[in-house]
Amino acid sequence: MSGDWRPTACAAALRARAAMLARAREFFGERGVLEVDTPILGAGGTTDPQIDSLSTRVRGFAAPFYLGTSPEFAMKRLIAAGSGDIYQICKVFRDDEHGRWHNPEFTMIEWYRLGYDDAALMGEVEEIVARMLAPHRRLAAAERLGYAAAIHRHAGVDADRADLEALRGAAAANGVHCDAELDRDGALDLLMGLVVGPRLGRDRPTFICDYPASQASLARLKPGNPPVAARFEFYLDGIELANGFHELSNAAEQRARFEADLATRRARGRELPALDERLIAALAAGLPDCAGVALGFDRLAAIAVGAGGLAGAMAFPIDRA
Repeated sequence: MSGDWRPTACAAALRARAAMLARAREFFGERGVLEVDTPILGAGGTTDPQIDSLSTRVRGFAAPFYLGTSPEFAMKRLIAAGSGDIYQICKVFRDDEHGRWHNPEFTMIEWYRLGYDDAALMGEVEEIVARMLAPHRRLAAAERLGYAAAIHRHAGVDADRADLEALRGAAAANGVHCDAELDRDGALDLLMGLVVGPRLGRDRPTFICDYPASQASLARLKPGNPPVAARFEFYLDGIELANGFHELSNAAEQRARFEADLATRRARGRELPALDERLIAALAAGLPDCAGVALGFDRLAAIAVGAGGLAGAMAFPIDRA
């Protein structure tokens, strides 16, 4: 008889998950951060060229609804309406993500802190990760490493000045094939994802900060030569766990970035989801100065219990849903 009705995570791992979530809520409660609950379905999908939304139809509505790839847009609307500091623990969905460290449905912890910039939020990420992992392991102080420095250290190429051919050469030198259709940002993403990232956070947690301005997404830009995004990612044991920003609050700039993303998606033959006009309206009404971060909880739980992938820390991944 088939045993695929059983969970892939053992009972001890599921208990560890529950305890970690309890410690996360305790952490935010001590700091007066409000837990919120926003819809999974939204009228707008993600325009990020690297992420695909899942969509569904609801009777009575002509347009599709999109399952959230993050609760970010709705949470920013709450902040613009005066909620103050908020966090959420929720399910999010991304199409075409299935593998050892990916699942189309996963649990995210996302929070926003008013008056914080990306540097201040990195400190809080380090604190909450240490709190959630405390019974399982003790972490050394985290390293903070610039994006260009990380690419140079681990891939041997200048991320600021190298042209596309040089980036392709660096990928090849590290045993990674770079598809012909990838542009410069795509080649950098490939290097970060397959060459640099797996080498980060091995001796101690690592923050990668100051991303290229072209990869700003929803982050503000910092002036400089070249300018960089007020964005960071957090790595432990070669696994990316969190992505954070000093949040962009300019509605016109955000619309321009969304439209540029859609142009990229169009050029690549990707689906063109509807823009989230309510987010744009919220930014126009006024988003307080804040920083926000999304943390992949399932990955952190897998690291905590010593699993070799998400299946060891999730009850039912997509194969057994």
